[in-house]
Amino acid sequence: MVTEVETHRKRQDWERETVQPVVQHAPERRPRFETSSGITVQRLYTPDDTANVDYEADLGYPGEPPYTRGVYPTMYRGRFWSMRQYAGYASAEESNARYKYLLSQGQTGLSVAFDLPTQTGYDPDHPLAEGEVGKVGVSIATIEDMAHLFDAIPLDKVSTSMTINATGIILLALYVAVARRQGVDTRELRGTVQNDILKEYIARGTYIYPPEPSLRIITDIFAYCKDNLPHWNPISISGYHIREAGANAVQELAFTFANAIAYVDAALKAGLDVDSFAGQLSFFFVAQNELFEEVAKFRAARRIWAQLMQKRFQAQDPRSMLLRFHVQTAGVALTAQQPQNNIARVAIQALAAVLGGCQSLHTNSYDEALALPTEESAGIALRTQQIIAYESGVADTVDPMAGSYVVEALTNEIESRVWTYLDEIDSMGGALQAIQAGFIQSEIMNSAYKMQREIESKQQIVVGVNEFITATQHRPKLLQVNPALREQRTAEVQAVIRGRDQTLADGCLEKLARTAREGGNLFPPVLDAVEAYVSLGEICEQLRGVFGEYRPSQMI
Repeated sequence: MVTEVETHRKRQDWERETVQPVVQHAPERRPRFETSSGITVQRLYTPDDTANVDYEADLGYPGEPPYTRGVYPTMYRGRFWSMRQYAGYASAEESNARYKYLLSQGQTGLSVAFDLPTQTGYDPDHPLAEGEVGKVGVSIATIEDMAHLFDAIPLDKVSTSMTINATGIILLALYVAVARRQGVDTRELRGTVQNDILKEYIARGTYIYPPEPSLRIITDIFAYCKDNLPHWNPISISGYHIREAGANAVQELAFTFANAIAYVDAALKAGLDVDSFAGQLSFFFVAQNELFEEVAKFRAARRIWAQLMQKRFQAQDPRSMLLRFHVQTAGVALTAQQPQNNIARVAIQALAAVLGGCQSLHTNSYDEALALPTEESAGIALRTQQIIAYESGVADTVDPMAGSYVVEALTNEIESRVWTYLDEIDSMGGALQAIQAGFIQSEIMNSAYKMQREIESKQQIVVGVNEFITATQHRPKLLQVNPALREQRTAEVQAVIRGRDQTLADGCLEKLARTAREGGNLFPPVLDAVEAYVSLGEICEQLRGVFGEYRPSQMI
């Protein structure tokens, strides 16, 4: 048995006697190697680098605290992750056809992309919707649209994720209303509504109301799901968009968990018991190109969340401590130049997600830097997941990267740096105060600037973009959205409004405004309104009248 001291000595001998003569003759590619988070990547990792790892305390066993090695005992040996391709464009009918195609090809869960008017609370006939209807997702305004979106898709047989935030309460109400139409027991519905507004103030901008009423809406959804949708995840706390805005891996986790803490605090202040809702919380992360850092990030995330729930919030139910997360491969890593290269990038990123123990996964299509995916490119993206699942063997054992010196060292370092950020954000008063002070946004901008400088200086090579450039570019066939779609959608929504019981609709809107002003859970009046054929835009306009609209302070 080689002792720790002997290992350390042998490593020093190796550096001096074996490495240095080679390096003097043939210098390494760069003077310092580091991850996207600025963590130094050593030439070699040995037991020295994991000497402080306590197996029982830091790793343990899958399905047991601290959950570093996975939230379930057998992970993918029981069943694979949900293959949940994010899709939606143009009309509900066109998106419905894409969902049926993906399900027929082996997809195991739905993930709905909504267009910008739907995300920001405008019907397709609103002036601010011009030029955006159906462009980055499906256009949904009424219960009829939602019924068409899920036509002949039994909602008691699939789980559905909806990437929607400021209008999340309306889209979830529409989903429940359509399930009722189908005769489905809504207590059996399974899925997720993203419903993460804080990251909108940080990274995306599809907010409507100021933070305080927005947090109220979120906790109202928590409370409704706790009592009525026990299998539904009422929030997917998202690091994905934070990372896409330019954050590094450490910042992705730190700012996501800071937001999560704010949501839990808000729910507790609203009178909810932590164990009554924490088991329904879910997360959404990105998978980027750096394989080892990404695997380590996911493993560190599970350990951090378990500690937060147990020590900070005194959760007692083991389910409250399970970090369950969806992963999407990195949209920002897709290149318009040589787009077929993106197939390889997506495969590496998807592998990182699986090695990291995700619960569901979306793989981007190779043409998404140019347009929404075609049926052909979406099929390749799904096949990428299936090849990893059925042919690679990486799903046959739980946490196969455990014990790797580099992965364990990175896991520890990422965790340590995340706690440092969380302590700093706590000292500011929490995530909301850090956002209002511009701290989180500034950290992300600085990280994004650093990465862009590295690409421009070729410190970071992006194949086909700043190196290995070809004179001719192959442009794949792209998906085109009908330019007349807005007129079509406007006519459809106006027909629904003309055909409804206007007295009933007015009464629902009045009740909604009264609940918003006087208190009470907003979900029931929103559900009543959508079932009375009130449109998404009308509901948002009513709430704008009570809550106002958010206007960000200018960043300098």
